[in-house]
Amino acid sequence: MLEPEAFDKEGFLRRLQDWTPAVAEQIAASEHIQLTTGHWEIIELLRRYYEEFDASPAMRPLVKYCARELGQDKGKSIYLMSLFPGSPAKIGSKIAGLPKPDNCL
Repeated sequence: MLEPEAFDKEGFLRRLQDWTPAVAEQIAASEHIQLTTGHWEIIELLRRYYEEFDASPAMRPLVKYCARELGQDKGKSIYLMSLFPGSPAKIGSKIAGLPKPDNCL
């Protein structure tokens, strides 16, 4: 468990290197999300996206990336909303230990 000061006021990690799967579970719990295999698949994809593009994806690029990497069934916003209600790009990035996407409120 990380201390509260490891996070900014919105709950995003201040330092990328502090992320671990246990930290992901901690963040997910704060968002009232129980992580499943489907969640982990998207979390890993978000982390790959960040490595590839050096940025957290906004929703549209995330949907396209999911479709390319995981197939059309998972490359739909409705699927992502079922895993990360509200704002999949923002909440998924938060749980994946990444910075807040630039255009997310």
